Amino acid sequence: MTALRTSVMDQVGVTTTRTTRGVRNHEVSMWSDDGRRLPLDPHRWHGEPSPFEQRLVAGLDGPVLDVGCGPGRILTALGQLGVAALGVDPAPGAVGLARRRGARVLQRSVFDPLPGNGGWRSVLLLDGNVGIGGDPVRLLRRCRELADREGTIVAEVEAPGQRMQRCRARLVPGFGHNSWFQWAVVGVDAIAPLAVDAALGVARISHDAVEQRWFAHLAILETDDGGT
Repeated sequence: MTALRTSVMDQVGVTTTRTTRGVRNHEVSMWSDDGRRLPLDPHRWHGEPSPFEQRLVAGLDGPVLDVGCGPGRILTALGQLGVAALGVDPAPGAVGLARRRGARVLQRSVFDPLPGNGGWRSVLLLDGNVGIGGDPVRLLRRCRELADREGTIVAEVEAPGQRMQRCRARLVPGFGHNSWFQWAVVGVDAIAPLAVDAALGVARISHDAVEQRWFAHLAILETDDGGT
């Protein structure tokens, strides 16, 4: 998990060319081992929250944990609203950028010990982060552990018609680091059974018609023994 996120964020998000006109995101892409181009948008990481993201953030209950927060655009927006938030990202370059924005960020994996375990009202998996490590159920289970029993996990997913696919992926060009890593792509149609396997349920799906983005809002389910 740590090596993967560091690879994606430091090779793409931080190394992507930045100019006075913005970020040129055409220089880097991500491809699967069977030749499919995978979703990746480093331009978004370095930008400001979109209008839809601003509405999404405004509806979150705090405290908020942003998993794989990158350069911290969502954390900054939460801070401007006075919502307590913490970011987690193992990539040192991403953490440095987020901290320069004034965001609170820990440089570690989501699977490392984290503060507030079981007390986060909102846990975020945006920008394809539900696919990190190639095992969405394991990641969702970890997010469930971190969330408050009345909390929500918000996972960005892909468009309808995209089934869940696990693959090996790599970055092109790779800035000298072309190693393969485990990845997953999860469509909005595929999130419900994955959530159930993690003892979560889909409370609702939100959709941004402008950017064509989908978000699954997941709630914690009681287990068979009556616990959470």
